[in-house]
Amino acid sequence: MPAAAAADADADPPIAQIRRFNRVVTERIGALNAQYMGRERSLGEARVLWEIGPTGCAVAQLRERLALDSGYLSRLLRALERAGLVEVVPDDRDRRSRIARLTTVGDDEWSTLDARSDQLAHSLLTPLSPSQRTRLVAAMGEVERLLTASAVQIMAVDPEHEHARWCLDRYAEELNRRSERTFDPAVGATARADEVRPPNGQFVVARLYGDPIGCGAVKHHADAPAEIKRMWIAPDARGLGLGRRLLQTLERCAREAGAAVARIETNSDLVEALTLYRATGWREVAAFNDEPYADRWLEKALTGCARE
Repeated sequence: MPAAAAADADADPPIAQIRRFNRVVTERIGALNAQYMGRERSLGEARVLWEIGPTGCAVAQLRERLALDSGYLSRLLRALERAGLVEVVPDDRDRRSRIARLTTVGDDEWSTLDARSDQLAHSLLTPLSPSQRTRLVAAMGEVERLLTASAVQIMAVDPEHEHARWCLDRYAEELNRRSERTFDPAVGATARADEVRPPNGQFVVARLYGDPIGCGAVKHHADAPAEIKRMWIAPDARGLGLGRRLLQTLERCAREAGAAVARIETNSDLVEALTLYRATGWREVAAFNDEPYADRWLEKALTGCARE
């Protein structure tokens, strides 16, 4: 039995399937070739070149986007610089940061990679029947969405962190865009920085490749239910199951702080939020605060909730 098959046989079925999938994909896209797509560089170098693109990219953003070790990314960039494809220069707006840009030769190489990527995609589809092509493209779209969802990280941050402030600004903008009721975060059931900073609470941000795409907060109370506040997901990150995951994170935070019950208020215009709350065990109750923006109040018992 080949070593790979033997290893798969010892693994749990989902793990074995993922391992087989990874092997097929790396072989079919040519990731194992030292000269990726027939060019004079590896897949790693080609991918960095592609991500820099015609508009350039901050080195720190490259590192986050590709999840690369700083040392390895530096080696890839030096190889591209030696080949005359890339230049790394200080950022004019922040001299502490560096920007990677394509040279004229690098721009031509980027265009070649673009064309050959299309050719590679055609080579995957051509041997298949029309129905198989449709199935493959649909399956790839689903895999892309699920892998993107698995790349999202939810972590606690200070409520005055730049990512927290960015999310809160987008949150307020969306509420005021979608409802006739004016939302003012300083009025009603507040969630000021001091109220959602330990030990009084917790603020979390969801990030995808280093960029903020969602947030939420919990206010702890010693002798009253916890309050879940400011839960928001960027529109282009919806559909990844992130809302449910973020809500579970906030519920767990409240439970671990000793709360037996959590509360949340919302507006009926936020249909998606209400659907999520109802689907995850929240029940509507009488108004428990004077939040002027809200017209729906919900509560959930946290004791015995399934842990993530």
